[in-house]
Amino acid sequence: MSGVTVSPVAGYLPAQPPLPTPSPFSFSVASTRWSSRPPVQTACLLLRFLALLFSFGSAFALVALPSTNSKLKKYPELLYCFTANILSVIYAAYQIFKNICDIAHRGICISDKASDYISFFFDQLAGYVLVSASSVAVPSIKQMEIGSSVWNASVASVCLSFASFIVYVLAAFLSGYKLCKRIMW
Repeated sequence: MSGVTVSPVAGYLPAQPPLPTPSPFSFSVASTRWSSRPPVQTACLLLRFLALLFSFGSAFALVALPSTNSKLKKYPELLYCFTANILSVIYAAYQIFKNICDIAHRGICISDKASDYISFFFDQLAGYVLVSASSVAVPSIKQMEIGSSVWNASVASVCLSFASFIVYVLAAFLSGYKLCKRIMW
């Protein structure tokens, strides 16, 4: 006998492949584009999507009812709220497009420096326009008959417009953070 003992169970177990050797050229899930992006950029994209959703919901609430179109002419404050939300939808859609292009093409759409300044300025402008439109629409809502369909749509529109304002405030904070980070470092 040779001195090597073999277990009787070893013949029944499947052979396990050896562990692979790590290689710097191997593909890793941790190196994909989405996970290699800073969390600030992902948060900005999420906030832009929420602003688009809330602003679109606010504008849609004002024009969804057939009798609302005549009320928009009767109450110019509601028309101002509608216009502010439509402009907010357009700006949020542009920012979403720009952020997706930045993720996909690594910032070819617009330079990072110009983008930070533009985003900082227009986030504050959009927030101001939305909060002013919401606050101007409240007195006209108080003049309406409580419980009517137009009253319900106007209240929903103002609430969604204010939610969009909150999202733009958060987006302005992130834009300001990115701008200060660029200036300081």
